[in-house]
Amino acid sequence: MSFYEKLKALNIELPPVAKPVAAYVMHVQTGNTVFLSGHIAKKDGKPWVGQLGKNMSTEEGKQAARAVAIDLMATLQDACGGDLNRVRRIVKVMSLVNSTGDFTEQHLVTNGASELLFEVFGEQGKHARSAFGVAQNPMGACVEIELIAEIA
Repeated sequence: MSFYEKLKALNIELPPVAKPVAAYVMHVQTGNTVFLSGHIAKKDGKPWVGQLGKNMSTEEGKQAARAVAIDLMATLQDACGGDLNRVRRIVKVMSLVNSTGDFTEQHLVTNGASELLFEVFGEQGKHARSAFGVAQNPMGACVEIELIAEIA
């Protein structure tokens, strides 16, 4: 089953690629490695604002991270010249979870993205990962995630 068939089976339609909101680009390629800039969680087209441990549950954060993964796949598709089948490996995911000082489930929040990447890319979607708790993300977003991939 192709990556596109998996997306269709999951009822996922990739959105248009997000535009940078500051002085950066959405992706950079060097050799066969693509670095995707951080993407913030969005809900209904607006930043998904919240802080884990204060006004968001781990499950809500996990859904936000999953939403970020969908946006990341759209940007990755753009970086691949419109063809996700060029993806050889999701190498690394870094997640920044807007959370209180005593919230300790950043890794579970980030699973929302990691699990979806594995569902879509299979073994090629297994990746190294870091998940951090941060005091704030741009625009108050609950989660920001960046990704590194190898492409053909």
